[in-house]
Amino acid sequence: MAQTDILTTKQPAPQTVLACQLPRKLYDVAQNTGAHTSSGLATAGFRTAKYLADEWFQNCYARYHQAFADRDQSEQQRHESQQLVAETEALAQRTQKDSMKKVGEHLQDTHCWKSELQRHVEELVAETDLLLAQKQRLERALDATALPFSIATDNLQCQERRQHPDLVRDWVEMELLKEAELIRNIQELLKRTIMQAVNQIRLNREHKETCEMGWSDKVEAYNIDEACCRYHNQSTDVQFYPHSAKFEESASTPETWAKFTQDNLYGAERERLASVNLRELIECILQDTAEDLRLQCDAVNLAFGRRCEELEDARHKLEYHLRKTLREITDQEHNVSVLKQAVKDKEAPLKVAQTRLYQRSHRPNVELCRDTAQFRLVSEVEELNVSLATLREKLLEAEQSLRNLEDTRMNLEKDLAVKTNSLFINRQKCMTHRACYPTVLQLAGYQ
Repeated sequence: MAQTDILTTKQPAPQTVLACQLPRKLYDVAQNTGAHTSSGLATAGFRTAKYLADEWFQNCYARYHQAFADRDQSEQQRHESQQLVAETEALAQRTQKDSMKKVGEHLQDTHCWKSELQRHVEELVAETDLLLAQKQRLERALDATALPFSIATDNLQCQERRQHPDLVRDWVEMELLKEAELIRNIQELLKRTIMQAVNQIRLNREHKETCEMGWSDKVEAYNIDEACCRYHNQSTDVQFYPHSAKFEESASTPETWAKFTQDNLYGAERERLASVNLRELIECILQDTAEDLRLQCDAVNLAFGRRCEELEDARHKLEYHLRKTLREITDQEHNVSVLKQAVKDKEAPLKVAQTRLYQRSHRPNVELCRDTAQFRLVSEVEELNVSLATLREKLLEAEQSLRNLEDTRMNLEKDLAVKTNSLFINRQKCMTHRACYPTVLQLAGYQ
């Protein structure tokens, strides 16, 4: 073996080059073409296709060089393989560690977004419940306005049943008209606010569902990434997926992934703030409408009270004047009787005086004298006629005054009945019905 190594190391360069050119054929077969070749029949079978001795040595040296080159190349290949194995092992560990870190970072990001989505879903659920409560208050407040409106319309209808001259457009009717108009406006406002609440509740639920879908996707992705973090080289449930390294065409980028969740959170927060503002607006509307209705109710009650006082005062004055009129009618009737008696009493003296004058007109001749008695009788008749005329005129005046008093009595009694009817309408019909007016809490939708 040592001799072989010495021979192989001391070979000249041309032979080494010749060995390095293997596996090309390094020799030629000896041909029987020389001048002194034998061409006898006895050696024909032994001289065909034989190698020369030099060719045999050259072939051996070529084999030695080929073995040395193969060993050297194999050794270099082993060294490079070991180095490559170490490098690829380090690279695999490094890339696996880095991938593990990236998956962990994405897992944390997913957890943060998932927590944010869950928080917004809970806030939207709580806000929607509060808005539903406010919507129920609006509906109760709207139902509560039905009674005041029926009271106001009933009071207006009762006011129409007043009789002349009490059928006037007084402060009570004006306040009742204002109350009815106020209630109609409040009902329209409450209906519009209810529609706004319904739309806002729908938007809240839509964004809640969007956040829930995002949260569900995040939970699923979180569980997948968490399972990926638990995989290691000794895991038994791992296998080859050759086509898994391709990017999906529908896959999102980190920017679009984050922006999608941010947009969902922004929309949810926007609707939550809108719901909060709407709840505050509803609270103000309910409080203001309840206070306005109660203030108008108090104004109507005050107008009713003042009108009733005016009617009561007018009735008392009418009763007073009626009593006075009745007393005057009695006195006037007595006066008419006295005048009639006085006229009747003057008839007898007139008859006497006229009879005397008639009888004295029958005196004969010169006895038919215009004496003092005659003048006195004539003056007496004239005085009695004047007295009768005066008495009859006064009697006519007294009778006319009596008729006027009777008409006044009838008017007073009629007006008194009208005032009594108006008081009955205001007190018994209207104010008694207004005692059922809802409270502020009922008008605010709490009951």
